[in-house]
Amino acid sequence: MEYRQLVHLAAEAKKNAYNPYSGYSVGAALVSEDGTVFTGCNIENIAYPSGICAERVAFSKAISEGFRKFKAIAIIGSTDEMAYPCGMCRQFMAEFVGPEFVVICANKNGEYEQFKFSELLPNSFSAKF
Repeated sequence: MEYRQLVHLAAEAKKNAYNPYSGYSVGAALVSEDGTVFTGCNIENIAYPSGICAERVAFSKAISEGFRKFKAIAIIGSTDEMAYPCGMCRQFMAEFVGPEFVVICANKNGEYEQFKFSELLPNSFSAKF
């Protein structure tokens, strides 16, 4: 799947964001190794830590359906700034992806940058010993 198409799917998912507290919408589109796409949006809660980021929603949907191998994720926010995954999402992703996994960070205009996961979370905490 082309990265521009993945960004578009993330933008569509962003429309479902529930963000009455921050006003910041995020969408994510995760593509599995076999090409299946899972989307997610941020969902806030008045008890702020109870909310969940778009990236973790997309991964949770995929994992709950039995998927474990992934190629890339696109993340798009609702401002002119690029939407990068937060630290919690980076560590969450580290559980399921390798260093070559592609993270595409986009702004509301669909402009994007791409990174290898290892560039966004070098030396991640790991249970592999």
